[in-house]
Amino acid sequence: MDASPLPPSFQRTGPDVPRSPLVISVPHAGRDYPAEMQALLTVPIARLTGLEDRFVDAVASGALGDEAMIVAHRPRGWIDLNRSPVRDRDPQVDAGIEPRAFSAMASDKVRSGIGLIPRRAGGAENMWRRKLTTAEVAVRIAQDHAPYHAALAVALAAAHARFGTALLVDLHSMPPLPGATPARIVLGDRYGHSCGARFTDLAARVLRDTGLPLAVNHPYAGGHILNAHARPRAGIHGLQVEIDRSLYLDAALDRPGPGLDATIRRVRTLLDALTDAVLGDTRRIAAE
Repeated sequence: MDASPLPPSFQRTGPDVPRSPLVISVPHAGRDYPAEMQALLTVPIARLTGLEDRFVDAVASGALGDEAMIVAHRPRGWIDLNRSPVRDRDPQVDAGIEPRAFSAMASDKVRSGIGLIPRRAGGAENMWRRKLTTAEVAVRIAQDHAPYHAALAVALAAAHARFGTALLVDLHSMPPLPGATPARIVLGDRYGHSCGARFTDLAARVLRDTGLPLAVNHPYAGGHILNAHARPRAGIHGLQVEIDRSLYLDAALDRPGPGLDATIRRVRTLLDALTDAVLGDTRRIAAE
């Protein structure tokens, strides 16, 4: 029997005619766990929150200005929007992938159990009671993954058409990193392949000026979203921003905490600086 239609898997906020060259993506904060997921899980849904970028959508919403923003509602445990629907399918989860092809095509993420449909979560080596059928995976791609990426592509194309340059800010959060003075924010530009150095360097300078330790491309360099949408030579840049969850969540890293407002202000400062830089590109191009 076909599953009941699910509610929309993401929300797009912002004007149809862009007022900003920036587009904000929030792909991993979803908390809308479909009921049909429960029967397939080996762990309680409450133990899947470790896969979430827990409440980073609250940071994004609080910092939002004129930008278009796309926020996923469906959780990462259902399908990971930052994974390739071709290269990141896991044969231990997905019956449509031949195990013999695994060694040839699998990414490091798949080998780690965090592919297109995650396998490892909540302390379980495999969080699914059985493999998902080809049809089940196809539905998740068609209803959740493809529409999210289509909405990003449309928003970026509109911003590029209006301003000549567009910049995708892919917003995530991370667990606190180990070490004596760990980075609290990590910027990823796929080692220079997804974003012009002038924007990455500016973002790093602005965030360091807020007093936070920062790293670039380590341990998070950016994933499928940047790879699929960023084309710097064509004027569409992409920058991933990972925020330490302890900056804006409570001590249990579960609910928004006392640092939320300060984190919102930091993100807004970053967005303002990037907007000014991109608009500077627009003015320069117009003058040429």
